[in-house]
Amino acid sequence: MNNFGKYFLGFIGLVFVGLFCWYFSSIIAYVLIAAVISFLGRPIIDLLGKVKIRGKELHNGIKAALALLALWTLFIFFMVTIIPLVTHEFQNIGNISVDNVMSKLESPVDDISRVLKRYGLIEMDDDMEKSISNSLSSLVSVTRIKTIFGSLANTISDIFVALFSITFISFFFLKDSRLFSGMVLALLPAKYEEGGRNALDSIQKLLVRYFVGILFEVLGVMTLNTLGLWMVGLSFSNALVIGLVSGVLNVIPYIGPIIGVVFGVVVGIVLHIDLPFYTDLLPLLVYMVIAMLITQLIDNVVFQPFIYGNSVHAHPLEIFLVILLAGNLAGIPGMILAIPSYTVLRVILREFFNKYRLVKKITQSLDE
Repeated sequence: MNNFGKYFLGFIGLVFVGLFCWYFSSIIAYVLIAAVISFLGRPIIDLLGKVKIRGKELHNGIKAALALLALWTLFIFFMVTIIPLVTHEFQNIGNISVDNVMSKLESPVDDISRVLKRYGLIEMDDDMEKSISNSLSSLVSVTRIKTIFGSLANTISDIFVALFSITFISFFFLKDSRLFSGMVLALLPAKYEEGGRNALDSIQKLLVRYFVGILFEVLGVMTLNTLGLWMVGLSFSNALVIGLVSGVLNVIPYIGPIIGVVFGVVVGIVLHIDLPFYTDLLPLLVYMVIAMLITQLIDNVVFQPFIYGNSVHAHPLEIFLVILLAGNLAGIPGMILAIPSYTVLRVILREFFNKYRLVKKITQSLDE
C-alpha cells in the first residue's frame, strides 16, 4: 500500500473515531467524570490500604465502596447545609428592585460620572448610570435560582441516570486502579503498550495531585473569603454566598478571581443599599475588597505554587501562555481545562516524542 493509501485510511479512521465520540459523547463524559472521581478518591484508597484487620488488608471492593461513600457524604453534606443557604440568599438578591438600587445610588453615580466626564472617559452624564443599571439587571436575572431549579426538575430522570452511571463506573475504577488505563491501552497498538502504560501512570499521579490541590484551593479561598467578609461586617450567610461563588470562580485561572471580587462588590452594594453611601457603604466596600485581595495574596503565595508547581511541574510563564492560548481557542471552558490537558499532552510527548529537542525542553521538569 502506498503512502496515499495509508494517509487516506488514517483519515477515515480519525473521522470514524470522531463520529463515535460525538454519538456516544454522554457515555464518554460519564467515563471521564468517573475517572476524575477515581483520581480524587485515590488518596482515600491509599489511606485505607494502611488499615489492617487481624493482619489483613481490606478488600479492594470494600475500600472502593468506603471511598465512594466518603466522597458522596461530603457532597451530600455540602448540598444539604450550604446550598439551601446560598439559594435563599440568591433569591433575596433576585427580589431586589434594580430601579430602587439605582435611585439610592443616583447621587454617588452622578459624582463619579462628573469625574469621568471631566477626564473625557465618558461622553454623556447618563452613561455610567445606564451601564450600572444594565449590569445589575443582568446579575439579578442570573440569580433567579427558582428558574434553574424548575428546569432541573424537568430533567430529574436524566440526572439520576447520570449520577447512577458515574457512581457505578467510579466504583470499579477505584476498585481496580488499572481498569481505566487498561481501557485506554486496549486502543493502542501492541508496540506502544509499554510507553502508553508509563504515560498513564505519570498522568494519573500528576492529575491526582492537581485535582486534589484544586479542591483544597477552592475550599481555602471560600473559607478565607467567608471569614474575611464576615469580619468586616457582612452577615455570615451573605459572606458565605460570596465566598462560595468566589471559591468556585477561582478555578478559572487569572480572570476568575477578578470576577469574584467584582461579584462580591456588586452583591455588597445590592444587599446594603439602604446604608448611607459615603459614611457606611463605601467603607464597607473598601474593607470587602481588601479582605478579598488578602485572600488572593494568600492564594498566589501559598496555594497556587503548590498546585501548579508541585503537581504539574510547569513554569508559571509556561502555564500563563497555555491558559492564554486555551482561552482564545475555547473561552472559559478552555481556560479551566488548559492545565490538566497540557499536563496530559506533556506526558504523552515525553513518552513518544522525546527525541526532539523542543519536547525535551518542555518536558524536562516532569522528571524533577
